[in-house]
Amino acid sequence: MAAVLVAVRAESRAKPGVFWPAEPGENHLSNIRQITFGGNNAESYFSADGKRLIFQHKDSVAKTKGCDQEYVMNIDGSNMRRISNGKGRTTCGYFIERDQRIVYSSTFAHDTACPAVPDASLGYIWPVGHFEIYSAKPDGSDHRQLTNNGTYNAETTASADGKRLIFTSTRDGDIDLYTMNSDGTDARRITNRLGYDGGGVFSPDGKLITWRAAYPATASDTAEYKRLLAQRLVRPAALELWVANADGSAAREITHLGGANWAPSFFRDGKRIIFASNYADPHGGNFDLFKVNADGTGMEKITTSSEFDGFPMFSPDGKKLVWASSRHGKVPGEINLFIADWKD
Repeated sequence: MAAVLVAVRAESRAKPGVFWPAEPGENHLSNIRQITFGGNNAESYFSADGKRLIFQHKDSVAKTKGCDQEYVMNIDGSNMRRISNGKGRTTCGYFIERDQRIVYSSTFAHDTACPAVPDASLGYIWPVGHFEIYSAKPDGSDHRQLTNNGTYNAETTASADGKRLIFTSTRDGDIDLYTMNSDGTDARRITNRLGYDGGGVFSPDGKLITWRAAYPATASDTAEYKRLLAQRLVRPAALELWVANADGSAAREITHLGGANWAPSFFRDGKRIIFASNYADPHGGNFDLFKVNADGTGMEKITTSSEFDGFPMFSPDGKKLVWASSRHGKVPGEINLFIADWKD
């Protein structure tokens, strides 16, 4: 996969940010600014210098139309540029190596077409299909393939110095967390319990990780999990948050909420975690943001919108929060990126 990605011209759709008031009870958020407008925008992460964001975007909100690609823009929404090659589906972009490079996952090596959407009759499921991890410069050039095993390799984030990656893979037959160097070498499996382990992130000092997990509790749960996994699918309806040392040791569950608790990310102090959850209505789509101490105590609700709020991440200095939300959407299903000043 030696093809080089060419930087795409700045997208004309970027508009000046629009400021919105916080919802009642959103006491930690001020100067809320909408920075994307239309389509589906998610999984936004700050650069190490706090000046740019990488995220996935597609123009349509319909699941069956269009496919996510990776974009980079300034934190005010300006200079939005596609940096993936427009083929297949991409996900999970992240700045690495002190902003000298980025990583993301894509299906294009397996098939340049957009992957088929899972059968709706199966209920709410996620595909864990043919994704490989790629590295490139932030403009999309100097494209390098980091994994090449024909399985699911995605959900990648990096340590604060950008030298060590944590990602999810099915290479060994289950859905587990792995770490590796930013050039793809020294891959190590760090979870071993049967079930889904995903969305891992490092603490700012690199000593801890947090992630979402769903482990089958009964024989029938195990059989169902394995049946779906054989079809490259997973059902993420029941996810709880876990914390461990960076090598996977001393793992402990820190939420026991029910529902789907996911997208965890550390505060700058490394002692608190922000995440998304629908535990108040596990069968609904109204996810809100919450914070919790790394030992599972002190949970607090952060967003109160009746719409979806997810994918939170703090800026490196801890002063700003970016997240994806369907608040103020012009059409049903629209998800945009918002950035706010954080108030402790």
